[in-house]
Amino acid sequence: MSRKTTITTLLILSAIVGIFAVSLWLHRDTPEDSSFIGTDSAVTEAIESAHDYEPWFSSVFTPGSGEIESGLFALQAALGAGVFGFAIGALWQRRRDVAGAPDLSAKATTDD
Repeated sequence: MSRKTTITTLLILSAIVGIFAVSLWLHRDTPEDSSFIGTDSAVTEAIESAHDYEPWFSSVFTPGSGEIESGLFALQAALGAGVFGFAIGALWQRRRDVAGAPDLSAKATTDD
């Protein structure tokens, strides 16, 4: 490994360790049962405890169970990752076309 790659790797690892250490340090005074609750739960509890809370709308669809909700979330994440990957691939190919790089897929079909 080159010196530049080693330094970059060490900087990234130290940033990860630093972020982890700071997050633990910031939550040192919170009770054990509430230190890592999700923001959805915390905000929902805070909003619903307000006396003048009035919902703006009702849900169009409510999943029948937690498993269905989790599956729909996973499907949404997979579709988003697919769109993101397609966009990155399209931008990468466009950059190769503009740079004038040879098309390797055409060469692979003629060698068969």
